[in-house]
Amino acid sequence: MINTVLFDVDGVLLSEEHYFDASALTVWEMLISRNYLALAPEQFKTEYTEEEIKHIRKEVFQHDLVLKFMKSRGLNANWDMIYLSFSHQLIHLLSQIKDGESAKINQWLTNPINYETLRDIGKVLRQYQVELEFSLFVEEFSRSDATKQELLNYLNVLAKEKLGVETTIFQKGELWSICEHVSQEWYVGDENVLASTGRPSVQTGKKGFLAKETTLAPSKEIADLFQYLTLSGITIGIGTGRPDLETIQPFKHLDWLQFFDENRIITADEVAKAEQELTEPKSLSKPHPFTYIMGLKGKGTSFKECINTPLPIDHGEEVLVVGDSLADLLAARQLGCQFAAVLTGLSGKDARQDFENHKADYILDSVLDIRTIL
Repeated sequence: MINTVLFDVDGVLLSEEHYFDASALTVWEMLISRNYLALAPEQFKTEYTEEEIKHIRKEVFQHDLVLKFMKSRGLNANWDMIYLSFSHQLIHLLSQIKDGESAKINQWLTNPINYETLRDIGKVLRQYQVELEFSLFVEEFSRSDATKQELLNYLNVLAKEKLGVETTIFQKGELWSICEHVSQEWYVGDENVLASTGRPSVQTGKKGFLAKETTLAPSKEIADLFQYLTLSGITIGIGTGRPDLETIQPFKHLDWLQFFDENRIITADEVAKAEQELTEPKSLSKPHPFTYIMGLKGKGTSFKECINTPLPIDHGEEVLVVGDSLADLLAARQLGCQFAAVLTGLSGKDARQDFENHKADYILDSVLDIRTIL
C-alpha cells in the first residue's frame, strides 16, 4: 500500500517549456552579447517575441534534439544542459582558429574561464571568419557512452581531440557559474535575480518567466488531486531540480502550497547546500536519490544522514515517485520505490518506449491519473 507520494515538478506539474526557452536564450546571449563572446552584439536584446524565442531555441537545440539527447543520457538539470551546449560550441569555435592561435587556446583552457577570459576569447574570434554549428552536438557526443555528469568530463576529451589541449577545465567551475547566473537572469528576471543568486544582473532588462508558469493539467484539478491524497492519509512531497524561489512562488500563486508540509518540498537549494558539506566533490542532483530521500525524511534531517541512508530503503514499496525523466526513474530504482512515469515531459508520449524498456511500474498520460493506481 502506498502511503507517500513524491512529485517531481517540471514535466509533471508545471511545463518545462519556459525553462528550455530561457536555456536557449542563455546560450544565445553568451555567444553574441558584448558581455561575453560578442560574436554578434548588434543582434542581442533583452526582450524577444515568442516567435523569436521559438526560432532561437529551434537553432540552439536543433528542434529540441539536443535536449532530448541529454535527457536520454540521464542529465536533468537545465544549468548543466546550458553549460554543455555553450562549452561544446566554444570548443567548436576555437577549433576554427587553432592553427593561428594555439598558444592562446592552451592558455585559455588551462585556467579557470571567467568573464574576462570570455571577452578575450571573443576579441580573438572576431578577427576570424568563424561559424556556429549547433548540429554537431548530438553527432559528437554520440561517440561517447558518457551519462549524467560524465557528459561534462567528455568536454575535456573533445578539447583534446579537436584542439590538442590536455585540460580538466570543463567541469563545474567559474564558467558553469556564469552559465547558471545568465540563465537565472532570463528565468526569474531583474526583480528576483538578486534573491535567486545573491548577485545582481550582469545584463539588465529581462522580465523573466516566473509570472508565466504553465500547468500540465488544469491547476484546480491538480489542487483537487493534492487534497484527495492528503485526505486519504497519504503524505505528499516535492523533489525538484528547481531552486526554492522558482518552486515556492508558483505554488503560492497557484494556491497549491496549502497542501504541503514545506519541510517536504526539496529543491536545488538543499542539494547545493548538501554538496558544499561533502569532503569530496560529488553531484547529489538527480539521478542521485538525495532529493527524494530528503523529501521522505524532511528538512529537519541532517544532510549527512540523508546521504548515508542505506539503499534500498525499508518499505520502499510504500513510496511512489512521480516523474517524467529517466533521472527520476533511476533515483526511484536506487531507493527501491515504485515509479510512475508521466508522459507530459519534453518527449511527451514518445517517452513511453524508454519507460517501458526501463520497466517503470506505471506509465500515465497525466499526473491526474495517479488516482487510478492508488
